[in-house]
Amino acid sequence: MADAYLVKDATRDLVQKVNTVREGAADSFAAARQLVRRLGAHLREDGHCEIGFWVPECAEAAIESESIYLELYTPLTVIDFSADEQRVRFRRQRLSPVLDGEFLWGVIAGMTPGTRDQVGTLYRVCYRDQEGSWHTVVDYLAYSVPFGLFAPSEYYDIARLDAERTDRAYFSQLELEPDPDGVPRLGPPVNILQLHTTTASREGTIAGLTHIYSTIADKLRAGRSLSPAEQNYIGYDAVELMPIEPTIEYEEGPGFWEPIDEDPASEEITVRLRRPDMTNWGYDVITAAMSATNPVVLGSRRPDELVDFIATLHSFPGKPIKVVFDIVYGHADNQSLPLLNHHFFAGANMYGQNINFLHPVVRAILPEMQRRKHNLGVDGVRVDGAQDFKWWDPETDKLYHDDEFLRIMNDVDQHVAGQRYRPWMIFEDGRPWPRDDWELASTYREVTARMPNVWQWGPLTFAHNTPFLFTFWISKWWRIREITRVGRNWITGCANHDTLRRGTQVDPTARINTYLGDDLPAIFRNAYDNPAARLFDYAIMPGIPMDFINASMRAPWAFIRNTDDRYGVKVVSEEARFLDWAMRPNDFAEEMTFPRLKALGFTDLDALRHFMQTLDHAVQITGYNLDAMVKILDHVVPPLPGAPYLVAGLKRVARAWMDDVHAYCNVSRYEARLDAQRTGFNLLVREFRRARPWLMENFGPQDRLDYQFPTDGAVLFYGWRYAPDNGERLLFLANMEGAPRSLTPRDLIEESGLPTTGWEVALRTPGLAVGGIDQALTLEDSQGVVFTHGDLI
Repeated sequence: MADAYLVKDATRDLVQKVNTVREGAADSFAAARQLVRRLGAHLREDGHCEIGFWVPECAEAAIESESIYLELYTPLTVIDFSADEQRVRFRRQRLSPVLDGEFLWGVIAGMTPGTRDQVGTLYRVCYRDQEGSWHTVVDYLAYSVPFGLFAPSEYYDIARLDAERTDRAYFSQLELEPDPDGVPRLGPPVNILQLHTTTASREGTIAGLTHIYSTIADKLRAGRSLSPAEQNYIGYDAVELMPIEPTIEYEEGPGFWEPIDEDPASEEITVRLRRPDMTNWGYDVITAAMSATNPVVLGSRRPDELVDFIATLHSFPGKPIKVVFDIVYGHADNQSLPLLNHHFFAGANMYGQNINFLHPVVRAILPEMQRRKHNLGVDGVRVDGAQDFKWWDPETDKLYHDDEFLRIMNDVDQHVAGQRYRPWMIFEDGRPWPRDDWELASTYREVTARMPNVWQWGPLTFAHNTPFLFTFWISKWWRIREITRVGRNWITGCANHDTLRRGTQVDPTARINTYLGDDLPAIFRNAYDNPAARLFDYAIMPGIPMDFINASMRAPWAFIRNTDDRYGVKVVSEEARFLDWAMRPNDFAEEMTFPRLKALGFTDLDALRHFMQTLDHAVQITGYNLDAMVKILDHVVPPLPGAPYLVAGLKRVARAWMDDVHAYCNVSRYEARLDAQRTGFNLLVREFRRARPWLMENFGPQDRLDYQFPTDGAVLFYGWRYAPDNGERLLFLANMEGAPRSLTPRDLIEESGLPTTGWEVALRTPGLAVGGIDQALTLEDSQGVVFTHGDLI
């Protein structure tokens, strides 16, 4: 095996180039935006690897360049990416790149680039401080991190990945409109399906999703019918993946990269490698290497797996499906503190750490992460928590929203398969959230007012919406009126990862809409997979409807994170009501339900509920003092399962809860329970919307939405829309909540100017018998109908 070595002439030329950039830039940020393009590990045309690291901590600690190394790991034995645990022997080399101010540069010969079938050289920077202690610096802009963020990154041939993608024809045929500066941009989809990768398929991986869509595509091409579960994945213009950036890891280990015979001077080293297996809902990020994909969601742990998925959707029969990534750049978990240098941080917040958006290099690295990740072929980007992008002005003693940085994110260019473009953009921005009056004060238009190409999450989508409570729909009427008038650039719909999670935390003694079902699980599922709400979102309202696969599959959803040690018990206590909303006794009795908790003694659902409620009370009483909580739990009569407790035992229960809930939320568990009539109806509603993209637009002067007054125990919405070419008119009626209501549809339009004859039933909720527009009908809770008049042009 040949030695890797520093190519001195090429390195000298590289350093000269970066200095020329620095000297010629208008300011430090302009320089940083160019320099960060070279950070990381890149395969050059001459076959060498160009390396760049930002290491201000070395300059600040006066570390001599002779004590700073590029550390390379080449496997001497085969790495099996399917193994849960293995021991691998590596050859370790340390090379001395050139330290130039805060940056470390080098051109290296002899490194092996990773491919689909070949493991690339693993790398990181290490240095020895003046006391002789060793420190490491990871690549903040890595393309591949197969063993997590705290392990060396993998050098990867990303150009080959682009050259070999099978959807290159898709990019050559993109429908693009130029931004004001002339750069082409992708337009919006008609509707979106939101997916959480590790619960959206049986395998819990990107490859699992590819298998689902490949199977569906094959059936459609062959003219075969789809199962109810398969119907839930199609009829969408776009699929949005919840964050697939690398997330936090186990606080107390084990790590995924564990040297066994650690000798800093040894050229060979044995490492215990573990397969990354943490569970997370996606939003607990460290901010390092968000240019890479979370190895947990890659069954193969190869970046190619994600490109294969994107290409499968881009090649979908009938109409390509767009892919939207969800990114989290507004905050960092506390696990980032030992991994990133201190310039990244601007103080603590409710999520961990604020990001220092004003530092020029940090400000440049974040959109560079975005650019690299989305060059895998993304069509759209959702920016999570845009209201959290803030900076502090000490002169005025105020926090300001960094809207200029949002503009930078909005204007990131992608280059995929030879095509330059900008993705369609969504910003979730509920400012002034979390201020006390945020529900009243938020306009949900702060970003769209500045950037007309952008969409935002609308008021029925953002965070706290509970359609299973009585008066929900009528209490939201003021927001609904706003949607009709200014909702074009809003994402709409009540079912998403936030609303379902918040829903399971609602007190079961609240004013529950009992018309929705016979028990709490039925009420919950019928609220978020609601036929009347589908008609409302898809058949009359402006904006872009979004569905969440867990709601459509009638599967539960909750907060998922199994990595906590310090606060894990507290986090679990906040989920105590999940069992009320998401589980029946027969569900709990299934062998595959909660096996870890059952092994710890929780074999009875009522006993588990009692434990969770007591745990929640103990947290509140003690202010989360684990030692005091143990004493409280041990004195409950009759004794709780697993008692007497130790703090370590409580932590085991918390970990088991999170792992069991994660498995319980996997949608594949619920496929056999689906009602084909309902999934077929939902698909028809989606196709109705896709055939009428004009419904995205705000209401025109002839359009109307109203509710029948007085309500008399039921919230009956009705309204109509005119197609812009006047070729078709739509009439919508739905009982959104409450008692059955009888009416004759024609009575609602007698003074509207609409024709009173010639209407046809276009959509009706399952089980509803509908005659003509002049015939009386009775609408029960969640029932509705849509009539059409004229021809669809």
